[in-house]
Amino acid sequence: MKTLASPISPNPAPRSVLLTCLAPLAVLLSTLTPAIALAQPYPVFVLNSLDATISVIDQTTWKETKRIATGKEPHHLYMTPDQKSLIVANALSDSLTFVDPKTAEVQRTVRGIVDPYQLRFSPDMKWFVTAANRLNHVDIYRWDGNDVTLVKRLPTAKTPSHLWIDTLSTTVYSTMQDSDELVAIDLATQTLKWRTKTGAMPADVFGTPDNKFLLVRLTGGDGVEVYDVSGAAPKMVQLIKTGKGAHSFRAAGDKRHVFVSNRVANTISKIDYSTMTVVDTLPGPSGPDDMDISTDGATMYLASRWAGKLSVIDIASRKVVRQIKVGKSPHGVWTLDHAARQ
Repeated sequence: MKTLASPISPNPAPRSVLLTCLAPLAVLLSTLTPAIALAQPYPVFVLNSLDATISVIDQTTWKETKRIATGKEPHHLYMTPDQKSLIVANALSDSLTFVDPKTAEVQRTVRGIVDPYQLRFSPDMKWFVTAANRLNHVDIYRWDGNDVTLVKRLPTAKTPSHLWIDTLSTTVYSTMQDSDELVAIDLATQTLKWRTKTGAMPADVFGTPDNKFLLVRLTGGDGVEVYDVSGAAPKMVQLIKTGKGAHSFRAAGDKRHVFVSNRVANTISKIDYSTMTVVDTLPGPSGPDDMDISTDGATMYLASRWAGKLSVIDIASRKVVRQIKVGKSPHGVWTLDHAARQ
């Protein structure tokens, strides 16, 4: 019986023998095709608050592939605990739009959610909380894995803005943008724990992983107030200067740093919350608002609100590498390919 010639043999093997040997390799390559397809990045979603739409951006071509109609004034969005739906809160339409985060297909619309400006799930996945920016209350819902049921509506003060829930799922914090206050609500009893005055126009709020400190953005000022919330009453311990119009937070994903968008200064500050100091500054063109961060922590997706664009920033080089035109007044930004939220 003849054997297949070695690579250095002067008598090469017949073509039919080579094809027979290569056949298993072809089969193997064919099985890898689906895996390669799955490696494609998921879309970036941008909420166009004044257009009542979502811009869907392809991360391969960096083009808008579609616009999804929502209710009026979609400002913020949040992932369901099972990661199967992206919830868009339509403040002026009193509704929630559920979207598939992978395919960008609308799954359903839930109506009767009154003025959902901001929204958040508790870490234990039992509570769903919304801030009614227009109607001055915070709503606490039970989440059963599919639907929400209103448990308590708490009148607050003027213009509840942003929400944060501690890692133990015991307390929800909310800023009051037009009465310059921060409130804490006990989730188990749905009652107010305390209320404290803040600087001008508090907006986004962010808690450190140890639940000891709460950072509050001052849109009417130029920095971030730091509160010690580990005791029975809050204590303001520091003001971190960032830039005018400090507005929104996004954790870097390394459990040490958080980014702050300065809407008037057109900059992004990077805060080390282990030392409570600004350690870097990035460009934030045209009214920087909400942000998301890529899984590897290298890229920032930023809503440039006044320009109607999504700005893509290389964090290491501090450069805007591209801008994509979206709709009017882009606000919330999100992708499934994101770094950790803490």
